[in-house]
Amino acid sequence: MRRILLSSVIVIIGFTFLTRLSYLQIFSFSPEQVMEDPAIKAIYDYPERGYIYDRNGQLLVGNEPAYDVMVIPREVKPLDTLEFCSLLSITKDKFKEKLHKAHVYSPRLPSVLVPQLSKEDYAKLQEKMRKYEGFYIQKRSLRYYDTPSAANVLGYISEVNEWELSQNKHYVQGELKGRTGIERYYEDILRGRKGVQYIQKDRFNRDIGPYKEGDLDTLPEQGKQISVTLDKALQEYGEKLMVGKRGGIVAIEPATGEVLTMISGPTYDPSLLVGRNRSKNYSELYYDSIAKPLYNRAILAEGSPGSPFKTLNALVALQEGVVDENTKVTCYNGFYVGGRKKGCHCGGGVRDLNSGIYKSCNAYFAHTFRKIFDKYNTTDEGMDVWEKHIKSFGLGDFLGYDLPTGRKGLIPTKEFYDKWYGDNRWASSTIISLSIGQGEVLATPVQLANMTAAIANRGHYFTPHLLKKVAGKDIVDPRFTEAKHTTIDKKHFEPIIDGMAEVYTKGTARWVRIPGIEIAGKTGTVENFTKIEGKRTQLTDHSVFVAFAPVNNPKIAIAVYIENGYYGSRYAGHIASLMIEKHLKGAISRKDLEKKMLEKTLEHEYQKPFSGEEFKINEYVW
Repeated sequence: MRRILLSSVIVIIGFTFLTRLSYLQIFSFSPEQVMEDPAIKAIYDYPERGYIYDRNGQLLVGNEPAYDVMVIPREVKPLDTLEFCSLLSITKDKFKEKLHKAHVYSPRLPSVLVPQLSKEDYAKLQEKMRKYEGFYIQKRSLRYYDTPSAANVLGYISEVNEWELSQNKHYVQGELKGRTGIERYYEDILRGRKGVQYIQKDRFNRDIGPYKEGDLDTLPEQGKQISVTLDKALQEYGEKLMVGKRGGIVAIEPATGEVLTMISGPTYDPSLLVGRNRSKNYSELYYDSIAKPLYNRAILAEGSPGSPFKTLNALVALQEGVVDENTKVTCYNGFYVGGRKKGCHCGGGVRDLNSGIYKSCNAYFAHTFRKIFDKYNTTDEGMDVWEKHIKSFGLGDFLGYDLPTGRKGLIPTKEFYDKWYGDNRWASSTIISLSIGQGEVLATPVQLANMTAAIANRGHYFTPHLLKKVAGKDIVDPRFTEAKHTTIDKKHFEPIIDGMAEVYTKGTARWVRIPGIEIAGKTGTVENFTKIEGKRTQLTDHSVFVAFAPVNNPKIAIAVYIENGYYGSRYAGHIASLMIEKHLKGAISRKDLEKKMLEKTLEHEYQKPFSGEEFKINEYVW
């Protein structure tokens, strides 16, 4: 009986071990478990990233072949280091550093030793690779740019770092990832899925064939192709106009919220951040602390909006019923606050709403702003109402566009001023600069363009966005297809738009009219102060312009902000008119305007002396 019991126990234990072993080998496995086996190595096949096209099907970003020199540290045999380094065009110290880093990552897993060899370098190296055990060449694809433009929108890719490897199991050492712009925001769509081939090794570390006859191997899946809303031709043209100038341009299709162009100047050629010189080129761009080519002014630079903001104050006043189209104000070449005169450049005289807009009369809008607050018993009540109306145009908050960065600007609140001045110690006269878009209010160029689109649409806008199609299919995303309505009734927009149209016919932008196109616009001249040697110093004004066209059924709304660009129509107005004509007609009739903008530069303004920290006042606040 004991013999039978002992035999039964042995059989049961043996069956249990066999069952568990079979389960682990046949049913329970994962790529992570396989890679824990030192007798198995993985060879990755990296997919091509998805191509990026513009709204008209023009290629923006594609791929081209490149080659990485890989190393498996424990398989490296003694070699002629000097010869190998010469072939790779790296120093011996760099070689040792890279080999040590690869060993720390994993002695038995492949690491990138030298990334992104060109086809020419690969041709010289491949014939001699058999001499260097433990090293091999792996083909991959790098980004190819079919445009020298849109670098700050498209973004760039680079190798994942060690922290990212520890946080995301989908990446392996040497893999590339989107860092900024569209490449980052739509990384999951663009990157695809890498393939892998598992190779079995014998006890002498020699390859003996596919592991499990290749049952676990996978093929790479290319990233999905996307189409973005940018107009390639318009983007390239706008960047040419911005040469020698600093600022931002954003153009939006009002009916959809699609971003037609997003320009930051100065910019850089996106191809500079591809290939073996990427790190060197990036360092040069990053450490250019004056021009800041990596700084996307279109979505990051927060500046006073200037006179375009007057249109919103007029809309608030109409909605609140404190003025109408016939309300008149006398301008004495300025207006008085606390016994001090604030200037105006409209020429003086009696102004109504229409002439107040097209002549950009400071006195008219200061009076209008005060009347909004005078309607309410307390300044706090007036401020709450004003803030609600202004924020309904998308100002003072992140718009929600599909880029991974941005700034929200500033629409001040009663709490803001209470903290600054003290509760009940300020009034509409204290913050009168808000009436003309100066003072504490801040906006980015994309917010100004969106504000203009809301006016063009007579009271609503769609969140600005860049994605149009994925794999050829239109994207229907509620974030971008549902209209956001302002707090202003539709009927109040027509008199504002009439005034903006007359800016072009007899107002501050009559010099930049475009034949055959009805445009509504608004100039802005923003005061520019900084500190030089501890003293508050006034510099050349910033040039601002917003516009949309055609006036009826608008196809484009645009905001242009040029640092140190003098008055509104001088630089920003010229550029806005040219961009509108380029988009609507495809050709330029005002060659005089074009010649000026292509030839004139503001570099002399940007070379004025600043000192250290004092320059930072213009970094974020224009």
